[in-house]
Amino acid sequence: MGSRVEKETPLRRDARRNREMLITAAREIYTDQGVDAPLDDIARRAGVGSATLYRRFAGRAELIEAVFGDSLRDILRAAEEARSAVDAWVGLTAYLERIFGLLAADRGTNDLMTTGIQGVPSLDALRKENAKTLDVLLRRAQEQGAVRKDATAEDLQFMLAALGRAVPGSTVAAPLAWRRYLFLLLDGLRPEGSHPLPAPSLTAEQLNAAMLQLGKVRRPRAGRAD
Repeated sequence: MGSRVEKETPLRRDARRNREMLITAAREIYTDQGVDAPLDDIARRAGVGSATLYRRFAGRAELIEAVFGDSLRDILRAAEEARSAVDAWVGLTAYLERIFGLLAADRGTNDLMTTGIQGVPSLDALRKENAKTLDVLLRRAQEQGAVRKDATAEDLQFMLAALGRAVPGSTVAAPLAWRRYLFLLLDGLRPEGSHPLPAPSLTAEQLNAAMLQLGKVRRPRAGRAD
């Protein structure tokens, strides 16, 4: 007997269409306003009621995953490529240029990468992979004599997050200004002419606390609350 093809009912078609419209609307709003945009605004942009949004998505975290999951996984692949570079400094700078290009182009991606939003599976994976990539490349660059010995991965993550939060403010007037400031930051990692630092690096716990405060973006919750 041949396999039976189950026909899609009108209700299922409507549900799929509503989901697609909500994802499209969320992507547009997140790009302009960031991921803290009210969910009711997304529902209105999609032309559906808020109840429909909550039927399709359990909450903000699930919607963020649907909108950004693929692009976050692309960044994971970029991290793998960067770690394979023979010259660690080249790998580090290429990786950061790619990341900052995304931060400048999309406010939503900027929020995800520069704040402590929790509960989004692909983002949780990316955060761990990003920290690993920066640590590996920084250590290798130090071994190769390209980076000052007292710099830590936590130093780099904090500086990048702080700079990343400022990027959206310059993109209209000077779309490529972020490249200037990224390279000024990177020059500060070079060993030539470096001076002793006046305070210790943040610990991993301190860095996490700082990221949660940076930008004061609300943390998405698994429930229906906005």
